[in-house]
Amino acid sequence: MWSWDITKLPGPQKWIYYNLYVVLDVFSRYVVAWRLEARESAVLAEEMFAQAFLRENVDPKNLIVHADGGPAMTSKTLAQLFADLGIAQSRSRPHVSNDNPFIESHFKTLKYGPSYPGHFANLEQARDFCRQFFEWYNNQHRHTGIALLTPADVHHGRVEQKRDARRTVLHAAHNAHPERFVRGLPEPPSIEPVVYINRPLPAEAA
Repeated sequence: MWSWDITKLPGPQKWIYYNLYVVLDVFSRYVVAWRLEARESAVLAEEMFAQAFLRENVDPKNLIVHADGGPAMTSKTLAQLFADLGIAQSRSRPHVSNDNPFIESHFKTLKYGPSYPGHFANLEQARDFCRQFFEWYNNQHRHTGIALLTPADVHHGRVEQKRDARRTVLHAAHNAHPERFVRGLPEPPSIEPVVYINRPLPAEAA
């Protein structure tokens, strides 16, 4: 499942905003596509998705794309692309603020980070910031939602490799100073095998 949305980045003057399009893989938290433009456009979104499908080499028929009810998200242009490829669409419920939590959390990480300037002098400066941010986010950010692994580690199948390396370090520390580990031999945290946007109730799951 991919989740996507568009957020506004303030420009040099009041009422000037740049539109940041972001597509996030819900399971790995990996940003599979992004673009920053002066306008919000379904055509630009369609181009972004078409490139992402090729780059990620996904089978569209096994993909669900989740979004809210914004104009670009509900446009006929994008709906036709998804229909042509056999992609299932998921929608946030009307007037519900927590139906797209992964992308909203991602935007919060972007906007509340220490390097975020608050506003941008021009579109190119904003794009430069986004390039650096997404490089850091995908490849260096230790995400609490995925056991302090990076999104790239999860997205590219390096979870067990990373956990084995951590386990080796933890066990060596335990063997050297067992008195420091009151709960016994430590194990690295594991990631959730299944991720939900809205976890179903037990009766619904059954």
